[in-house]
Amino acid sequence: MTAGGVTADADPARTGGPSDVAGLRRLAVDTLDANWEHDHTVPSRTLYPHQWSWDSAFIAIGLAQIRPERAWRELASLFRAQWADGRVPHIVFNPALRVGAYFPGPEMWRSADAEGAPTVATSGLVQPPVHALAAWLAYRRSPGQAGLAALRRLYPALVAQQRYLADRRDVAADGLVCIVHPWESGLDNSPAWDEPMAAVGAEAAVMRAYRRHDTTHADAAHRPTDLDYARYLAIVAAYSDHGYSDRDLVNSHPFLVECPLFNAAFGAAEHALAEIAALVGTDPGPHRVRAARVTEALLRRLYDPSTGTFQPRDLRTDRLVGARTVLGLTPLILPDLPARHAAALVVEARSARFGVARGMDRPLPTYDRTAPDFEPLRYWRGPSWLNIGWLVRRGLLAHGHPELAAGLRRSMIGLVAGAGCHEYFHPDTGAGLGSPAFSWTAALLLDLLAE
Repeated sequence: MTAGGVTADADPARTGGPSDVAGLRRLAVDTLDANWEHDHTVPSRTLYPHQWSWDSAFIAIGLAQIRPERAWRELASLFRAQWADGRVPHIVFNPALRVGAYFPGPEMWRSADAEGAPTVATSGLVQPPVHALAAWLAYRRSPGQAGLAALRRLYPALVAQQRYLADRRDVAADGLVCIVHPWESGLDNSPAWDEPMAAVGAEAAVMRAYRRHDTTHADAAHRPTDLDYARYLAIVAAYSDHGYSDRDLVNSHPFLVECPLFNAAFGAAEHALAEIAALVGTDPGPHRVRAARVTEALLRRLYDPSTGTFQPRDLRTDRLVGARTVLGLTPLILPDLPARHAAALVVEARSARFGVARGMDRPLPTYDRTAPDFEPLRYWRGPSWLNIGWLVRRGLLAHGHPELAAGLRRSMIGLVAGAGCHEYFHPDTGAGLGSPAFSWTAALLLDLLAE
């Protein structure tokens, strides 16, 4: 069997030919260089012409391997768009691009009308806070005085990002962060959001008034539906009409969900900040205390003992969502996850739903591949993404499963060796899907190759 066109038991980084280390590394470097835009990297030159938040974090990890000064510029440029309340917007718009270059563009977000927004146009949403982890790893990949100085400058902004999430987004006052839009999860149209999204009032027909750019660059069958988009825009309107204020969300906002990945990243950020704090001469103790509280809250609120995995909680119904998605595996990145819970997640990862193994015959999907509504071509409803595999692999290593981590690494490298640096990949064949020359795929490939 093959994974991404490469024999499952072979390490594509050592097989020679077009998939050797030098060739793959050159492909990744060329991709990142081509996507560099004066002080940041665009995710792709086709569909994503602006700066995206968690993309920049993953990209910085890879840039640290080849252009460490760019890694720090990447993060610094993103945090220059940080709002006064500490939120880091999920899109920072390039003012040099024409109106209509991306949908929904700055004219729909209207960030300039919101209190505390930066001078540059941004969205009002956030994304998983993987930035402190990225900053710590970027320093570890390329330590030195320049990196230490960059960490020292970035540390207060990273702390402010965490403070915003803890103070403004703990809607249920239970120690977890609530996302207010599926886009904040990073897994835009995951089946995890089907139940809470069904309660959002919208009609697909409203999309006739807009021109979607995503379906001009990819097959519509691979992208969220018009009904999905109508609901996305309805949620954006609800939030922007209130000036992106997080006050009284519980009584006014149509989508409120506690996400396992977002909160795992929130906890992992505190662990990373503890390491950074010790390095820059600040007390790491409060970060470790907060990290422990996040893990405890995740276990209490989102762990489902009947399935042995973590599930999102819809705050509108106060129920766990039943869909078995890869979100449930991501708390493995927490180093203080108790051993029995980590073991249960490994069982889930190795099951037929996800197929993580020493010799993987298919890539890691984003959704239970045994589910009747598994869609191998549609965005986050089945396809394989390198950033999610990278996170799960990191968790497997943290909890003592190097052989499974090695199998996942081989599978991910094999995807790029077989199809190039695509945005995502077919979860059965490994064929490249979405945007070509995708930046975080290239960046995380560099990180995988370095190990």
